[in-house]
Amino acid sequence: MKNNKILIFGAAGFLGTYLIDALKIKGYDIIASDINILGQEYYDKKQIPFYNVDITKAEEFKKLPKLQYAAVIHLAAMQPANVSSNTYDPRGYISVNVLGTLNILDFCRETKSGKIIYASSHRNTQGFWKEKQIITEDDGRSIKYNGQYSMFSISETAAQDCILHYMEEYGLKGIILRLPPVYGYGPHTEIFMDGKPIKTGFQIFIDNAMEGKPIELWGDCNKGRDIIYVKDVVTAFASALNNNSAKGLYNISSGYKLTLKEEATTIAKLFWAGKGTPVIVEKPEKDNNIEEFVYDISKAKRELNWKPEYSFKDMLFDIIEESKNKRYEYLIEKRKKMINENN
Repeated sequence: MKNNKILIFGAAGFLGTYLIDALKIKGYDIIASDINILGQEYYDKKQIPFYNVDITKAEEFKKLPKLQYAAVIHLAAMQPANVSSNTYDPRGYISVNVLGTLNILDFCRETKSGKIIYASSHRNTQGFWKEKQIITEDDGRSIKYNGQYSMFSISETAAQDCILHYMEEYGLKGIILRLPPVYGYGPHTEIFMDGKPIKTGFQIFIDNAMEGKPIELWGDCNKGRDIIYVKDVVTAFASALNNNSAKGLYNISSGYKLTLKEEATTIAKLFWAGKGTPVIVEKPEKDNNIEEFVYDISKAKRELNWKPEYSFKDMLFDIIEESKNKRYEYLIEKRKKMINENN
């Protein structure tokens, strides 16, 4: 019988919640793990085994079933959007993102698991963004060593290198999926920016449209970024699970620059509740702080047989449906609790 046991670290997070939901439907035997105890009740209701594990402590892995997993999926990370100025400690990034990854890699070796699939941020290419080039996997890295993402980028780069080392030294099969901003229903109400809680621009656009208020576009509204919908990320993980030859780094993104203007006008058309046509006001004198980036996804298309299916408009339609059925309302409540506890 084919081994379909999948262990997922970071199961209580945004991506983990969507991924486990999809993999369960596909018939995978899922074991969920996270340090956040809020996931316990959520996964108990879904009858999915859940283990509260702190990945920074090797002894915590004794809680987990010592099985030979078809794959271990590593989504656990400390990231700036979840870190307030009250709780910031650079050692946390190293402890969670580097030491935690090493502990997971050792667990993979001990259990002789089939492969590890790691979700990594795109932030360690930030030095390339000003060049406005389409970034490939072969371009390497260019870390920005100041700002709120510096320690995050340093630690995630080290985590990637640990995976590559275990692949070379111990023959572990490893796949690294590099992700730009991932959008979806659940995490985009509030985040921490430079340690302070803020409402995201995406959410501000939606809220203003729903209230019939003007949507303001600051700066150069033709600037844009490469984003991806969470359900397209989920299909990329599924493709990686089913591929026995894939290894190394893959860009998982839309491969498309979504401009600020396109984002705002699309949101306005779908959410506008005011009278007449949506009101969009351009204010080029105000800085929008947008850094442009686009990623080449030809390698993922070719080797993983994967491509994104959702346009930005499709994504918004699906987010509306998810908000109606409240399937992921757990993520909204979890986000509120996290902001309140760390503010």
